[in-house]
Amino acid sequence: MGIRGLMSFVEDHSNEFFTDLKLRDTKIIIDGYALFHRLCFNSNLELRYGGDYDSFADVVQKFFESLFACDICPYVVLDGGCDISDKKLTTLKDRAREKIQTAHSLSLGGGGYVCPLLIREVFIQVLIKLQVCFVQCFSEADRDIMTLANHWNCPVLSSDSDFCIFDLKTGFCPLSSFQWRNVNTVQGTQSYIPAKCFSLDAFCRHFSNMNKALLPLFAVLCGNDHINLPIMETFLSKARLPLGATNFKGRRHHRVMGLLNWLSHFANPMEALDNVLKYLPKKDRENVKELLCCSMKEYQQSQVKLQDFFQYGSYVCPDAMNLGLPEWVLAALAKGQLSPFISDALILRRTFLQTQVENMQRPNAHRISQPIRQIIYGLLLNASPPLGSMSCNASSPRPLAFSEVERINRNIKTSILDALELPKDHSDLSKLNELSLGKRQILLLETLKVKQIILEPIPTSLKLPIAISCYWLQHTDTKAKLHHVQALLLGMLMGPLYAIINSPGKEDLRKDGAKVLYEEFQRVEEQTQLSRRLDLDTAHIFCQWQCCLQMGMYLNQLLSTPLPEPDLTRPSAFNTLNAIWRHTKYDGRAFDSRLYNGSLVHGLCQQLLTSTSVENLLSMCPEAKQLYEHLFSAIRSFAPTELLLPKVKSNSKKRRQKKQGNNCSKNRMGTTSHTRCWYEGSNRFGLLMVENLEEHIEACQLE
Repeated sequence: MGIRGLMSFVEDHSNEFFTDLKLRDTKIIIDGYALFHRLCFNSNLELRYGGDYDSFADVVQKFFESLFACDICPYVVLDGGCDISDKKLTTLKDRAREKIQTAHSLSLGGGGYVCPLLIREVFIQVLIKLQVCFVQCFSEADRDIMTLANHWNCPVLSSDSDFCIFDLKTGFCPLSSFQWRNVNTVQGTQSYIPAKCFSLDAFCRHFSNMNKALLPLFAVLCGNDHINLPIMETFLSKARLPLGATNFKGRRHHRVMGLLNWLSHFANPMEALDNVLKYLPKKDRENVKELLCCSMKEYQQSQVKLQDFFQYGSYVCPDAMNLGLPEWVLAALAKGQLSPFISDALILRRTFLQTQVENMQRPNAHRISQPIRQIIYGLLLNASPPLGSMSCNASSPRPLAFSEVERINRNIKTSILDALELPKDHSDLSKLNELSLGKRQILLLETLKVKQIILEPIPTSLKLPIAISCYWLQHTDTKAKLHHVQALLLGMLMGPLYAIINSPGKEDLRKDGAKVLYEEFQRVEEQTQLSRRLDLDTAHIFCQWQCCLQMGMYLNQLLSTPLPEPDLTRPSAFNTLNAIWRHTKYDGRAFDSRLYNGSLVHGLCQQLLTSTSVENLLSMCPEAKQLYEHLFSAIRSFAPTELLLPKVKSNSKKRRQKKQGNNCSKNRMGTTSHTRCWYEGSNRFGLLMVENLEEHIEACQLE
């Protein structure tokens, strides 16, 4: 939610509406959605390459370190699925269109902010590692946040202007003025974070001591995410709203000032509402009154008691209970173990497919994971009848369909996708979590088209990502080439390398090799971030992989994790159980991303095409080389042969190379002499690393 123009208006008058705080030794309720967007967009992170998740995790970690240092006790509240009334659907579609335009700008080297696909999952994993208390609400969290903050008499941290309307006992601290990077100390002992707190009393005093109860009406008249009635323009154009003496900026501030000054003349909301209706045609008044009154209720206290969750591990949500959903599903949603994507599909039979920085000329990258989503939808079919479901025609036995809001070119479209019917023992959602581990694992791997035996040599933490990568390469839409696969797998070595470097008891020589390789990867990542060039085809290929990973993770979660969850932010070598911030000092050691870093993987692609070989990179660290070969072997057994063969050069280029002899036989994967060593040596996958098999044979014959 949010009121148009209000946040910038109050910030322009910060001296009047805000008080300075030295925040320390207190509970604080954090709007999780607002926080992870703020940290993602205001930390100079690279957003073009699909997610530098380790850098984001590091920022999140440092944010909470600042809170811990000041004895601030954070409670993070995350939004859940869309409101079951669907009041916000128009706003959500508008935002989806805006994100497409922003992603397009980023893809062409322009500016803008689009969250990487897995940013929410990374945020939740960091919260778990740091043992920060958090809850995922059933739908939008604003009212529940307000209710909890008033119950505990503590401030709210957010960037949502709706918190300027809620009557909060201890106030609202905007993220824009929360100086967590600037921790100060009082008398050398007690640390605090400088912040500003919005004063609702000061705000109302500024407008002739306006009744606070009028503010929800102001919000819906001004236009928020839940209501945007075109007929309100009739009222605004006829009412001759007084501007007062305060300076204002632009049309939005004109509306904010005028409405607040006009409303300040009324004693209560009903009196003001009756005066609003006088400006409207009689035939519209009852309908408009009902809509406005309904929207104003969004600013009242919630019936949900989140304090029960933080104290007992569960809470009652009346809206969720009325739907008759399985208890295990409600519990998993509250704990963030199921995504809001699942609840949207379950309740509304509609999902939004998130926009990425991809090639807008090609089909949506999410198309590649469509079969996985059909299985997810099939598992969700047999729950209580959803509010937004499409009823089956008696003459048509086809399964219930789900609608998906997705990118088509540079706009959005709602597409219809049928769920897949599943075996009877998978047809009861309430008992899905009771299926044996074997059955759940079989369903997962059959969906991903992978056999269990392929995953046996793979480390436990990488089994699901590798299975998903096998699915990705089998899909006909994938245009991946050898260097894409190599770069992706090399990127997965970052975590293991970090573990080798920081593990006690390792030989210095082995540590040194791992450290050199790790530093080389860091150099590649830094060079890529300095470049303004984005290969759109490469970006699209890795967007497809992330779509597969996202939906593979969601399916794995729905099946109660038959394979371990991929750890996007595995901590470095220390036990986080000893870092409980309530009782011990957090030691501040960093996390390291184990799975995907967009800048690194894009940079490695470029390196592998121009100057470097996998063999040369891994020669300094035998352990990394061995793990890479296990990963590559699993991938190779499912990839079409032509997919992993390097691009064939033109005949004219081959003729030029023959004339130049051995000195010119260098190709983009290394020299010919090195290539022959790869093949004849211990690396049985070396031949696949040659850019052109025909040229390799010819070059060997010339020698």
